[in-house]
Amino acid sequence: MTRIEVFPSNKGKESHPFIAWFITCLLIVLCVWASHWQYSRGVTRHHRNAIISSHVNLPTAQLDDVSSNPLAAEWQKVETQGTFSPNDQILLRNKYFDGKYGFELLTLFHASGGKNFWVNRGWVAPGTSASTQPKLPLTSTQPQTIQGRLRLDHSLPQGSFFAISNNGGELIVKWNAQKNTKTEDFYLDLLTTSEAEMKPSAPVGLPELTDGPHMAYALQWLFFGGLVLYGRFLLRRSR
Repeated sequence: MTRIEVFPSNKGKESHPFIAWFITCLLIVLCVWASHWQYSRGVTRHHRNAIISSHVNLPTAQLDDVSSNPLAAEWQKVETQGTFSPNDQILLRNKYFDGKYGFELLTLFHASGGKNFWVNRGWVAPGTSASTQPKLPLTSTQPQTIQGRLRLDHSLPQGSFFAISNNGGELIVKWNAQKNTKTEDFYLDLLTTSEAEMKPSAPVGLPELTDGPHMAYALQWLFFGGLVLYGRFLLRRSR
């Protein structure tokens, strides 16, 4: 005898459509959030690159003329006079030059106007071992004129550093060593000095002025969100 089904079978249909749509919407929201995050990073980087490009081409200013608002003059070349302090030096770790590992040397500078700030004197090669002090360039104590790019202090990495002891014979790890001495909220990337012997052989270069892949990643995340929605409709249609 033939069996006739009065009601259609539920076989193959989704038992929990709400959960499936909730997961779909959640994935789409996450993709849109990731896209917006990458877009914001791209806009921020583009703005930063535009500031750097415009400020590095400004005429060299006297430090005293721009130090009251270092944010507005960051990356601009400035000039000042004073003396270096060879007893106050810091080695920043994990710095590379031409693919070689090393350090960047920071030396405290006493400007003739009374300001104290750090000067990044560029890259130095490491010692023969992790506990051996690198061979440091000459630090003259004579008054001199220096020229460098103005940088904000918060761009220095935070954490532990190799601080060079007063006798120059060992490395001492200090926490936030650049804060142990009261300094201004800016520092300089040294470019040149009036003493030729102290001109950095490997000065700190400009960052790579590209917008990076952030905009492409933003579009990619939107594409992923579209794929999630498309896949959801395909799955429902097949059932």
